[in-house]
Amino acid sequence: MVGGMRARLWRRDMRLSVPVIGASQRHATRSHLFLEFEHDEVRGLGEISPQPAPLHGDPGLEDVIDELIHFTLRHVGEILHREGAPPRWTRVSHLAGSRAASYAASTLAEMALLDRELRARESTADEHWVARFATPSQITVSLLDDGPWTSADDAHRVRAKVSNVAVPPRRWERLAQLGLPVLLDFNCSASDTHDVTSLLRQARSFVEVCAVEQPFAPGNLVDHAQLARNIEVPVSLDEGVRHRRDLEQIAHYRAAQVICVKPARVGGYAQARAMIEHAQGLGLGVYLGGFFESPFARRANRSLARHLVTLPSDIAPARLETTSDLLAPDPWGFGYLPGPDLETDAPLVTHQW
Repeated sequence: MVGGMRARLWRRDMRLSVPVIGASQRHATRSHLFLEFEHDEVRGLGEISPQPAPLHGDPGLEDVIDELIHFTLRHVGEILHREGAPPRWTRVSHLAGSRAASYAASTLAEMALLDRELRARESTADEHWVARFATPSQITVSLLDDGPWTSADDAHRVRAKVSNVAVPPRRWERLAQLGLPVLLDFNCSASDTHDVTSLLRQARSFVEVCAVEQPFAPGNLVDHAQLARNIEVPVSLDEGVRHRRDLEQIAHYRAAQVICVKPARVGGYAQARAMIEHAQGLGLGVYLGGFFESPFARRANRSLARHLVTLPSDIAPARLETTSDLLAPDPWGFGYLPGPDLETDAPLVTHQW
């Protein structure tokens, strides 16, 4: 397509190879949004995997789709008409509004535009974000049931889903067999500091706990700061990390020592990089999150993580039951384009300028 530009949006539901129980939901299937931009016969692809429904400040799937169709694509089209070319990928985060879904929708468009720019100059993500670290990977398991776990091969840390309910000793013993440091992920489920200290005391009888993550609601810096002063392991924040001002308040109140940055939550890869570097400047440890992505988005996250962070991150191979024809390997960009399975599937939206 020369001169004009086309956008295509697909939704695909993919099963996790091993379901994971969290404090607020069971993760067995996740919806993935794939957005393709094509301009001057060069294509770019983006992907995000939103929550099925709004939770802990994150938008739900339908809200993200609505935001993308009615706001994000409209802004991209306005720039195309005004300037005669798609916006540079670094501009997209500035188009985001104040709605909860704006950051996720902007991430999807930004990723597709960056992928297209890399492909247009026959470059790759690893050339764009040159690896500086041998960033290790982490796996995620649940201590809330006795279900199967994903393989721990090559992992350097395990994120264990917990809640304010005591964990039976047999599950701690099973976790101890992995022989890995453990991040206890509460997903905002703790009622008070006693919930956290009680579970932490129990955990440390079996495993090495390297952090407790997001026991309380996003924005609750008071309880997190109090907890951080009274336990012997770092506090990590995940759902509470969305804006630059969050980082500054976390550091100011000493509410955590570690944070998780997820590109789709903070507004894309440009914002993620800026926030990671700012957090590190404030003395915070950082890891890159993104548990649900397909091999495509995992590829992008892995490149960014190896450029910026040393802590174990969500960069292991995707744990999804995907069809081999969903994505087609490509030598440029983030390494994939829509495969036959997507190409023959009717998009949710096709828009042409």
